[in-house]
Amino acid sequence: MARTFKQLWRSTNGFEIHNHQDHRVLFVFDNLSDVDRILQSQPWSFDKHLVMVQRYNTEVPVWDLTFTKALFWVQVHEILVWYMIKKVAENLCETVGEVQKSIDAVDNVGGHFIRVRVMIDVTLLVCRGRLITMGNGAKHWIWFKYERLPNLCFWCGRLTHSDKNCKLWIESKGTLSPDQQQFNSSLKAAPYSATGKDVIFVPGFYEGRKSSFRRAKEVSSCSVPVVASSGTGSPENI
Repeated sequence: MARTFKQLWRSTNGFEIHNHQDHRVLFVFDNLSDVDRILQSQPWSFDKHLVMVQRYNTEVPVWDLTFTKALFWVQVHEILVWYMIKKVAENLCETVGEVQKSIDAVDNVGGHFIRVRVMIDVTLLVCRGRLITMGNGAKHWIWFKYERLPNLCFWCGRLTHSDKNCKLWIESKGTLSPDQQQFNSSLKAAPYSATGKDVIFVPGFYEGRKSSFRRAKEVSSCSVPVVASSGTGSPENI
């Protein structure tokens, strides 16, 4: 693990690692900028499993910390061209988790999708999309894809365990078949690259679209997400 994160984090002065057992590890840095960069560059994974990190408050015992949230870049796909603005995408992603408002809209547009930074509760189902109602009453499905998404349970859609460790799979005693999985690898998106972008911005473009934000408010009142959790913790059908 030490070598892996040393290569990934590329910290200025290195760091110390303290093993606190029960899959908890304390990383000690002497450079604050490294800590800020690492926290903002989530999510991290080790051996394809999600590694959740948080800033440590020394007044709280390590064993009392709860790890339930991680920061992801979410790609919002299938937004109608007329509504392809940052505000609309952020309103839609309120279904996914706690949206981190972005100041720079230019780097969040990937041509046919818009990227939104979202803090996700990993104990809940990963949201696959959202059904919205247009002004004319027509229904339209919005897809969510997650950059650097680690192992995901295709049975229940959670990031906290693998398929073989899922309660649904264990209770079925191996009788479930792959076609009964309601989640798949289509939720994964390749990390966004700023090079070779599909969108070119000409100065003054966003200033001329201020009226578009009024349309964003209309979209924000769309119907609730389809994906939900039943009493048994299993995902409901679309």
